[in-house]
Amino acid sequence: MYSAEIKPAPTRRQAPSTVSSGGPVTRWNPDEAPAQWHRVLTLLADISLFIGTRPLWAQAASHRLIVAAVVSLCYASILATGVLTLVVRRGRSLARLDLVVLLTALTLVVCGLIMNHQGSDESVLTTQAAHEFAAGHQVYDRPWPWLFDHGVALTATMNGGYDFTYGYPPLALMLTAPLLWVGHGSTPATMVGTGALITGTVVMWRMLPVPWRSAATLTCLGLGLLPTYARLGYPAILACALLIPVVVGWPRMGRGGRADIARAVCLGAACAAQQLPWFLTPFLLAGVYALRRGDLGARAAAIAVGRIAGIAAATWLLINSYFIVSEPHSWFSGIALPLTQDADIHGQGLVDISLYFTDGSDRLAWYAHASLLLAAALLALFVLFVRRLGPAATVLPWCAFYVATRSQDGYYLLMTPLWVAAAITAPWESFRTAWQPRPAFLRGTHRRGALMAAVVLLLAPSAAAVTLGATGSPPLRMQVTEARRAAHSVTALTVGVTNLGDAALSPHFTVTTGQGMSRYWTVASGPSTLAGHAFGRYELRPPDGGFTLPKAGTRMRLRAVSATPMTMSSTDLHLPLTQP
Repeated sequence: MYSAEIKPAPTRRQAPSTVSSGGPVTRWNPDEAPAQWHRVLTLLADISLFIGTRPLWAQAASHRLIVAAVVSLCYASILATGVLTLVVRRGRSLARLDLVVLLTALTLVVCGLIMNHQGSDESVLTTQAAHEFAAGHQVYDRPWPWLFDHGVALTATMNGGYDFTYGYPPLALMLTAPLLWVGHGSTPATMVGTGALITGTVVMWRMLPVPWRSAATLTCLGLGLLPTYARLGYPAILACALLIPVVVGWPRMGRGGRADIARAVCLGAACAAQQLPWFLTPFLLAGVYALRRGDLGARAAAIAVGRIAGIAAATWLLINSYFIVSEPHSWFSGIALPLTQDADIHGQGLVDISLYFTDGSDRLAWYAHASLLLAAALLALFVLFVRRLGPAATVLPWCAFYVATRSQDGYYLLMTPLWVAAAITAPWESFRTAWQPRPAFLRGTHRRGALMAAVVLLLAPSAAAVTLGATGSPPLRMQVTEARRAAHSVTALTVGVTNLGDAALSPHFTVTTGQGMSRYWTVASGPSTLAGHAFGRYELRPPDGGFTLPKAGTRMRLRAVSATPMTMSSTDLHLPLTQP
């Protein structure tokens, strides 16, 4: 007989996974050679920092040499990181380079804020609202036209006016109020936007699996996109930053614990910062219900979703409580303003058919109807096919804006970090056990055909509404009979207008030479309301006293819009100029 000493095998620390729970788990070993895709991702994030850096350096070199010197050091960091990214041999070393790229990007963002903090109409309104809030005055439904006297962009409405009021939930102005002392103009609001972007980027970088972290730098700070919006003071940047911790690994929501509470609080705060999160929330809650019902059953899933929705709603109400008590009616109309203000049609979506490719439409409201119908259809499709569409939960809501009367690309662009966060941490494997409703008519031998029919039926109303809006005819026929000029500008136009439809219209006129809508011209004479099938003669004067004629070959369009019903009529302008 002999005795043998049995020694336990040494334990090894488990490396973090590169994909969140729910998907395939691959372990990241910091001592092994990094994957080639990790090198490429870090390199792409590094390269993206070049975009916009030269104009920043040129601007700083003229009067802020310290900032120019810092930007030059950032160039050195970008170059050195590019070399090291391709030659380091361990994952740990490449992870440190990811941190260097992040720090370089943050430095450039701060330099950009120092050089450009004038803001835009968004930051001007937010700063003014913060001043009123700090003074205890009414914030919502108060016009501040004097804020737009110095080249600040205007939001024109279809009734011939402009919106000078604050139209966002209050979180951004509440965060701006404590910073009113730091500078003049809209600097406090631009600081809030940039600070929110920096915070959201760092949180996303920290929450993502190690090899994917440079995706946060690339999406949030690279490419020169979101930092520009942050410096302009867009409240949507704050909303996006608050949604990042909600979206990263969102298929885990509903399992209880402090993580659920934190996510629900961030969701409620995001909805109190800007209206875009309102469109994402139903998709997230529907996805959480499907996931938890597949794991825990219907009752437990309903409780989980109810708990998240309740905490989010309580957070939203808490942030809004002061305004709900002090100015309930103006507060409600203010936060609903983007949905009710009847702003001029604008954007890069299907509404451009009526804005640029035809002479207008007498059924513009159908674009708005199409947007609501498409949003409802996409949510229904998401519920029906959550196992397939679950990974696209952060992209689907914005598709509805493509057919809206306001379809500008900022609605999609500002939320792109959420697309990347979901792509990394919510893979399709996370939804394999999600519950999908299958009513009786979607089951049976013809199940596939029934599902395809359901898709067509859900999308058909939106397609029909777009068709109605795009095929409408311009209700007004306009002909310029006289144009007075001084030097190279037009000082007045006389236009004969015939109402071709049955409805009485109150037309408002403008002349455009490019994209979007220009400021309205003043109606010096002419009927305010033109009855159906009636004729009117209008004398129009440009808003600044003179309209500078563009270069030869530039397309000029005379446009007339009305709010009730929402219509637009356009005609190419070939001015029969006469000497004054």
